[in-house]
Amino acid sequence: MISVVVLNYNGRRYLKRCISSLSAQSYGDFEVIVVDNGSTDGSVEYLEAHFPRVKIVRNETNLGFAGGINAGIEHAKGKYILTLNNDTQADTNFVERLAEAMDSDKSVGMCASKMLFPDGRINSTGICLSRSGAAWDRGMFEDDEGQYEELEEVFGPCAGAALYRKEMLDEIGLFDEDFFLYMEDVDLAFRARLAGWRCVYVPGAVVYHFHGGTAGFGSDLAVYYGNRNIVWYTLKNFPTRILITSIPWIVGRNLVVIPYYMLKGQSKTILWSKLDALKGVLKMLKKRSGVVRRVPDREIGRYIMTWSTIKRP
Repeated sequence: MISVVVLNYNGRRYLKRCISSLSAQSYGDFEVIVVDNGSTDGSVEYLEAHFPRVKIVRNETNLGFAGGINAGIEHAKGKYILTLNNDTQADTNFVERLAEAMDSDKSVGMCASKMLFPDGRINSTGICLSRSGAAWDRGMFEDDEGQYEELEEVFGPCAGAALYRKEMLDEIGLFDEDFFLYMEDVDLAFRARLAGWRCVYVPGAVVYHFHGGTAGFGSDLAVYYGNRNIVWYTLKNFPTRILITSIPWIVGRNLVVIPYYMLKGQSKTILWSKLDALKGVLKMLKKRSGVVRRVPDREIGRYIMTWSTIKRP
């Protein structure tokens, strides 16, 4: 069985489309768990009235993506965990295609889906990394013209629509709740990779994502957590040799983004982000000792690019 964990925070307006698309799946052996992070918009009441078969996990406060999804996993019965944003709409064969890919190879611990924006452009076909620590979605903002139609290995999945093997999560741990929001999927994918688990991209598993529906694309919230956590995940996970040799790129990127966001009117947000990132350095370095490391540096290094190649809209 698969446990689909949908995270919700004041997203009542998205729930009908999201849950209805799950109800129409060609694959039948799954449960739906909606984790509500302390919503005040009537989300829980709406679910109870219109989708009584959905299991609801109520958090009194907003635990972020990491804490919210973890709460859902704790109530999950499936051997696979499918994490899904509330602002998504899955194609009919979405769950089935992901399950087929995971079933085909026991060394696969993660499956990435093809995430599209409502206008058909690509949102994500897997996670990419650079030496600066920058992490981005492969194909982001590109027109979907068949360039990502191969079932292939990628570093990791965007957790907005990803399938994880529960056995893998039991070994490496769940999402790091210190991250709260953003980059928690990069951190988890990194830990999985270091432990020897693989990730495949499944082009037939298509989901439409109304990006930023909850947090807001480019919002202060997104800027703060994204820029804080980009420092944390590198310090926690980069193999020692790669981390040391990447310091010029890491430092350079973290300095350059400060005036960039200042010019966008987000001075306070970016400064607090970097200050809090520095405050958490020792904590992240201590967490390195708890990360399972089985693969050689070269296995990780082949996924780390020198420069970011993300395209802007």
